Amino acid sequence: MPNRLASATSPYLLQHADNPVDWWEWGPEAFEEARRRNVPVLLSVGYAACHWCHVMAHESFEDEATAAYLNQHFVSVKVDREERPDVDAVYMQATTAMTGHGGWPMTCALDHEGSPFFAGTYYPDRPRHGQPAFRQVLEGLNAAWHTRSDEVRRVAAQLRDHLSTSSLATAGAPVTGEVLAEAVRTLRGEFDPQSAGFGGAPKFPPSMVLEFLLRYGSAGALEMAGATLDAMARGGIYDQLGGGFARYSVDNDWVVPHFEKMLYDNALLLRVYAEWGTDLGERIALEVAEFLITELQTAQGGFASALDADSEGAEGTYYVWTPAQLTEVLGPEEGPWVAQLLGVTEQGTFEHGTSTLQLRVDPHPRELARWLRARQELGRVRDRRERPARDDKVVAAWNGLAISGLCRAGTLLDEPHLVEEADRAGELLWRVHMVDGRLRRVSRDGVVGAPAGVLEDHGCVAAGFLDLLQATGDAVWLERAGVLLDLVLEHFAAGDGGFFDTADDAEALVARPRDPSDNAYPSGLSATVHALATYAALTGSGRHRDAAEAALTSVATLAERAPRFAGWSLAAAETMLDGPVEIAIVGEWSPERDELELRARRHPGAVVVVADEADDRIPLQAGRTEVDGRPAAYVCRHLVCQRPVATVEELDAALSD
Repeated sequence: MPNRLASATSPYLLQHADNPVDWWEWGPEAFEEARRRNVPVLLSVGYAACHWCHVMAHESFEDEATAAYLNQHFVSVKVDREERPDVDAVYMQATTAMTGHGGWPMTCALDHEGSPFFAGTYYPDRPRHGQPAFRQVLEGLNAAWHTRSDEVRRVAAQLRDHLSTSSLATAGAPVTGEVLAEAVRTLRGEFDPQSAGFGGAPKFPPSMVLEFLLRYGSAGALEMAGATLDAMARGGIYDQLGGGFARYSVDNDWVVPHFEKMLYDNALLLRVYAEWGTDLGERIALEVAEFLITELQTAQGGFASALDADSEGAEGTYYVWTPAQLTEVLGPEEGPWVAQLLGVTEQGTFEHGTSTLQLRVDPHPRELARWLRARQELGRVRDRRERPARDDKVVAAWNGLAISGLCRAGTLLDEPHLVEEADRAGELLWRVHMVDGRLRRVSRDGVVGAPAGVLEDHGCVAAGFLDLLQATGDAVWLERAGVLLDLVLEHFAAGDGGFFDTADDAEALVARPRDPSDNAYPSGLSATVHALATYAALTGSGRHRDAAEAALTSVATLAERAPRFAGWSLAAAETMLDGPVEIAIVGEWSPERDELELRARRHPGAVVVVADEADDRIPLQAGRTEVDGRPAAYVCRHLVCQRPVATVEELDAALSD
């Protein structure tokens, strides 16, 4: 019989709706029930595409005996971390403080006020590799609650104090050119010269760091960015048949991925590959965009959160091949040729003699058509395999990232249909996710969910709207971005220049989360800085510019010492030190205007608006006219504009000043 989660909107929670565990959703009712029964709260946090979440669910939450113990001695609460990033952030910080590491599934024990007194991650169904069994953990927690209550209260109080003090203000400083230079030097020290990327396995796509390096533009920065973009695109982390990147590589060489595909990774990588400016970058950007539209786009025009890593009960089954399978599909001549081309061996690079597909070297131009035919046929056959499940909730922040990626690729690669798809997603966010003047975080099947938007939602969506303005010229997107940024300044400001991750009128947790570091996707702070700076460039608003500069001061130390976790803030700082460069192009369409526009959009971090004639609702455009009947580009920095130019050569000279 289904439990309480049967009425949830989260696909992750719905995965547990048939568990024998008597799950509750996060909320005051669960804590009141725990108080009434005098039992602790067992908090389990995960997400729909999480492989080890599935394993723990199968081993423990689907087990009748384990469920019976949980139901008797705990109130069990299940949380989708993607739907409630505020809850996840608070208890992940506690987990890291207690264990030295974090991850999902996350398992915490809480008192009746929500203070944690125990935290961990995955626990097996029986003792394994030095880990206790989940049932042993539960029995220990139950005993501690009833026989060592003083110790429980002491640990909970200590963790509550730790969580509260972590959100206090820290001294800040401007992110200067020297800070950026030091960040590049630090990244050089962490760069893997053999296989590219930063650090060792597991290797995650460093999309925001790569964006910063491309904008920084020194020879060393471009070398690190180019090598990493090339290695990822050619490795097994990239789906050589269907496009799209997996979550991360478990090895140093980008060969074997953790196969889940996340919207946020692909949205960010779509953008950076489009901006790379190479033939390979253009191909990968277009394939990733097609993946987003084909595999993740919802009927309402938004983009689903993820594809699972598993199918047929195992990870990666949908994606891997053996030489025999290639020969069966392609025949005795083509099969071995493709196996050699894609690194598919008899020994295998993955499990059970299977291999991921790598395209380490492009086929000779004479054989390109041969490869494309084989790719199409393999994709057709793969489509008959059991497909990974899709988490189809629409997350505001990640859709904002997708809008930005599609706009950048659409304008840089002259693919207007990508901008049209971005526009559809933007309309969905405005029409469905804005409720009573406030932004909600998630929707599913066109129905908005209850969780309030957090800082990253406001920052990423505002930035996406501003990219839509630049791609379409429609001033409504400037107005809508302004609404979101006003909400940020009113409800999220910390009073010291930074921002909290939740609004001042959001649900009160044991601590108000505040984390400026980037992780898999931009932090709320770094996303908001980009949006504030772009809005200021388009409107001349000193208030928004000041807010962006003040927010950056809170990440100066992080940016200098741990730049891998501040890539998006570094990219914003690089752009702001350069102005950002503001370019208004006005004049009827012509090949000459196209040349001006492409050159302007290729300038790293530039804010660009293009129109047949000026629209006074967009201050950067207001009053601009053609010059001698020819389209003209107006280049401005720091509220100072140069004389208009009409040729690409003149524009290059203006941009180099």
